[in-house]
Amino acid sequence: MKKIILIIGIVLILFIILLYTSLNSTPKEFETSTILRSENIENMNFKDYDSLTIAASTLYEANDLKKMMQGEHYREAWSTPIKVKVAFLDTLLGGLTVVKEGGGNQTKSLKLEDSIGNKYTLRSINKTPAPLVPEFAKTLGLENIIVDGISAQHPYAAIVVASLADAAQIHHTDPKIYFIPKQESLKEYNKNYGNKLFVFEHETESGTNWTTVDNVSEIIETDDLQELKLELGASLKVDERALVRARLFDLIIGDWDRHAKQWGWIIKDNEDGQLAIPLPSDRDNAFFNISGIVPSIIANKNVTPEMRPFDKDIDYLPGLIHDFDVYFLKSTPEQVFIEEAQKLQTLLTDAAIVNATRQWPSQIYALDGKDIEDKLKSRRNELTTYAKAFKRILNEKDYPSKALKGSEDVNFNGHYIRCFECY
Repeated sequence: MKKIILIIGIVLILFIILLYTSLNSTPKEFETSTILRSENIENMNFKDYDSLTIAASTLYEANDLKKMMQGEHYREAWSTPIKVKVAFLDTLLGGLTVVKEGGGNQTKSLKLEDSIGNKYTLRSINKTPAPLVPEFAKTLGLENIIVDGISAQHPYAAIVVASLADAAQIHHTDPKIYFIPKQESLKEYNKNYGNKLFVFEHETESGTNWTTVDNVSEIIETDDLQELKLELGASLKVDERALVRARLFDLIIGDWDRHAKQWGWIIKDNEDGQLAIPLPSDRDNAFFNISGIVPSIIANKNVTPEMRPFDKDIDYLPGLIHDFDVYFLKSTPEQVFIEEAQKLQTLLTDAAIVNATRQWPSQIYALDGKDIEDKLKSRRNELTTYAKAFKRILNEKDYPSKALKGSEDVNFNGHYIRCFECY
């Protein structure tokens, strides 16, 4: 009965949206470039600038009706100009070379490498979610509503998360924000990547050790961790405590998009083998601020349970637990979850939270800083309760049987699994 009512509600909302969109002017096209508030951007000599004042995007500006229908989100943060550094690849960190193009469904990226083999990524702050728009939405002319949902992501979340991670003693990819002008170093990627705003960070795979961990042999992604486990067997262990802390940290910051591809692993050599230490990446959905009539329906726990809003309280914890967690943490004792929750509560002091949000430019802090601080403190304060519930939900879940590759069983934490990379 509840699902029938929900479906009827969705149909009614879609009807209202169609009426709403028909009364509005022609929607904006998908934005393909970062907005620099200058009419002669193509003619500017960016070598004359150390920094620029720039807005992430004006695509998400909206009137009151649109805000009511599609949510307030972080529209002002996207359209507010901030001061950012200008970077040229031939001089950044002694010179970087473009290796290849990367990225997922939303984020375009370039893989870079320095002279000693350290790998980096330029990840576009502006997203291109057009490939994710379902056919029914295109048929109904609702593409812009789907694209508009990106405004629920904070364009500069990664900077605050990195500071919080430092306080929580959790590894991260050291993100920084740069404006990348068109330049010879971009080569054939100049047209699509020049004159845009990017998050610049370390890659989650590397043959060199850029971390603060000693005796590191390599940094690898999750699918490669399976291959290494097949090779090394019981001599390779996962740092369960570090992973529990990282996952509880995700709950505090409201980052719901934590599937297997969002993790790297620092492989540390020990006397008795090797230890895989988790390296979280891709913080696009931290502080996910969803509101408005349409997004609230989409994010309903009965429709899209994994898309949880960043509020003072977690409204539906099962949506935040993935197959990834079952593979790695189901056999981890509840006491570890409780102890790591208590440790995070100690490390993430009010001062640490305020210091993190103050990493934003003052104009962005004025928009979102205090609200995010209050939510972080509230979620931190209840973390022990969430940790116990997290473990209880894990206990109720079965190990996923779906596997992508190979038929060999892999022994992790005392249980055998087919494959923990099931995406």
